[in-house]
Amino acid sequence: MEKRSERIKRQREQKWKKLHIRKFDFILLPSVLLALLSYHQLEHVANAYEVKQKSTISKKENQHVKTVASKASTQSASSQAQSSSKQTTVMHTPIDWQKPSENRPYPDLAQVKDFWVKVSLKKNRTYLMSGKKVIYTMYSSGGVFHKDKQGKEVSDTPTGTFYIQNERGNSFFNGELNEGANYWVSWKDHGVYLFHSVPTMKDGQYNIAEAEKLGKEPASHGCIRLSVPDAKWMMENLKVGTKVVIKNK
Repeated sequence: MEKRSERIKRQREQKWKKLHIRKFDFILLPSVLLALLSYHQLEHVANAYEVKQKSTISKKENQHVKTVASKASTQSASSQAQSSSKQTTVMHTPIDWQKPSENRPYPDLAQVKDFWVKVSLKKNRTYLMSGKKVIYTMYSSGGVFHKDKQGKEVSDTPTGTFYIQNERGNSFFNGELNEGANYWVSWKDHGVYLFHSVPTMKDGQYNIAEAEKLGKEPASHGCIRLSVPDAKWMMENLKVGTKVVIKNK
């Protein structure tokens, strides 16, 4: 009887221990689950924050790249504009009658379409043309202006449309005018009206006082004066039949 009583007692104690353990597990399990849930939430928040940070950094990097690219583009455009400005400002200044009018090579006429020559007497300029486009500008001086019988201001240089003629040469001297020039080519009346250099004196030296008028004022007896290199190029390159248009304006 006593043994049975002790056995029952031990069985009860064991059941109580198991029940106690289960009660403990029941209390502990929600805490563990809550901790795991909190951990996952924190991990999710951390990951989201990291992604946001990377996105922010990426945006900043992209913005930086765009800013650098924009500055580079602006500098490039500015450089190109300056380069373009330098290329378009090609006239030699101050005017030097001993040099070409522009600081770039003369055009290769073999590559030029619809070539002709335009002269502006009032502007003191001679233009090499390709169709409607000016491809080279020369300082020049045409005939002196005076008033005719009707009071109209006219030049000693004929105006209108003319064509380059056969006559040309390295130099001439006109005894009646006591004046000559180098590198000439005729455009009217076969040796009367010419493109030629600034004038020379009887001894062949250039008349400095007259040469200094080039590109600044009308100064000739009717011909078109050019700088020495420009006149030489015209003599060597203008083909017979090339159109020449001369206007007052």
